[in-house]
Amino acid sequence: MRTNQASGAALPQMSNESFLTLFMVGVLAVIFAIACLVVPNFFQARNVLNIVTNNWFIIILGIGVTFLLITGNFDMSVGGVIALTGVLSVWFCQGANVSQNVLANGLGLPYILAVGLALLCAVGIGAINAFFIARLKVPSIIITLGTMMLARGIAQIITHGAQRNTSLPDEFGLVGTAALPGTNIKISVLVMVVLVLLAFVFEKMTVSGRRIYLIGANSEASRLSGVKVGRHLASLYMLSALLAGITGILLASEYKAGVSNRATGYEFDALVIALLGGVSIAGGFGSVLGMFVGAIILSVVTSAATGLLLSPDWQFTIKGVVTFLAILAQRFALDRRK
Repeated sequence: MRTNQASGAALPQMSNESFLTLFMVGVLAVIFAIACLVVPNFFQARNVLNIVTNNWFIIILGIGVTFLLITGNFDMSVGGVIALTGVLSVWFCQGANVSQNVLANGLGLPYILAVGLALLCAVGIGAINAFFIARLKVPSIIITLGTMMLARGIAQIITHGAQRNTSLPDEFGLVGTAALPGTNIKISVLVMVVLVLLAFVFEKMTVSGRRIYLIGANSEASRLSGVKVGRHLASLYMLSALLAGITGILLASEYKAGVSNRATGYEFDALVIALLGGVSIAGGFGSVLGMFVGAIILSVVTSAATGLLLSPDWQFTIKGVVTFLAILAQRFALDRRK
């Protein structure tokens, strides 16, 4: 607590987490101002809306990745889970024995049942992660890279290395393409907003949410104080896989196709936006709100690079440089504050 020398009253001090989130909002404002100066017509209402809404899938992934990073663990399997869930939802829905083309034939299940089974398979990947990490104490980055390849490999087997996009029922594409009445905002964006709000409430207002920080700060001390560390980690890994599965369902519905190489590299983008938002890679520090700010920063940089007609190679390089500078700025700001 700080004290006001004139009145002697104690003033609440802003936490490092809140300070860093506000600092990254300032970084976002600076980057956005620079983009407005160098990119023609960047400051337009439609473009600003696209910046917020275009990366809904990375933000949904970032929720689970953020929670696990706060505990000091990684989840690099989310990209593979997206591909697997999307492919399974298509395969389960495709008509049975309707064509001589093997990629046009599926199991002919109703859409709701197909989606439910696909999400169950996604949670199964999370359960595999949880078993090896929480029970067998295998490093999370090793296991989740393995399950990423496992999930994507199964998707490639089902699609024969191509994609499945025929013999689908009409309702398959509804949820991914539907928009809010009178707007161009897709239902997927609304799902993202609801999930972020729920994650924020969970993080700040529930006992389980606060225990995530305890586990990240000191896992052994948390265990000795009665926190069931293994159970919490297992729940978070299955939650992260479920969020990846929901993303896979929405993307497959949007494009009406199950593609085995979909979401390649998304796990790294989810990690980047979490780090940009101030989540500590060592655990015990960070927030979903910060992750959301990090996602907008990355979206502004990507949109600006596209507006400047830069090649994908240059866009990738610029994103890397901006990420590096933003994280350095975070460390500098926290060190100066101390």
